[in-house]
Amino acid sequence: MVALLLPSGATAQGMPVYDNTNFISLVKSLVESAKQTSQLIKSVKFLKDAKEAIEKVSSVVQQLRAVEEIAQNNQRLINIMQNDLQDILNSPYIKPEEVTRVAESFDAIVQNSLDTVDFMSEILSSDNLKMSDAERAKVLKQKEKESKEMVSNIHTRTKRYKDIISFRKMQDKINNRETEY
Repeated sequence: MVALLLPSGATAQGMPVYDNTNFISLVKSLVESAKQTSQLIKSVKFLKDAKEAIEKVSSVVQQLRAVEEIAQNNQRLINIMQNDLQDILNSPYIKPEEVTRVAESFDAIVQNSLDTVDFMSEILSSDNLKMSDAERAKVLKQKEKESKEMVSNIHTRTKRYKDIISFRKMQDKINNRETEY
């Protein structure tokens, strides 16, 4: 008898249930993500300062292509951190629990880059290490290779996260499309 009173296309709609525990966890996760994003921004500033310090060094070793390549790679990392990372972290298609993982994976690459810059500063100061220019060039070539790998790694991660966002966006459109034609 009740079925006769309902329109033929009627469906029940559920009411979302909110669990305060999950909400608190979400807030904690977002606060932690904000802290990590803040730390990443500080790392970007440090990389910029380090790049400027490297540019000020005037020695034969600085003329070496490896130093220039490392500086360019660090600039690429800075650009990616400023542009792509913020887009990824601010995307509604990245879940709050994933924000921490994304930030940590980028942070590891940035930390490696900072270590490279510190090491280069030591190598380029003629007072610190008693190395010949040939020895320094060899070490810098190795650091250049590592720097290229870092840029490749961050490009791969950025592309992967953008692909995830794109997939979830498409999935959202499919799941929320109108079914009545």
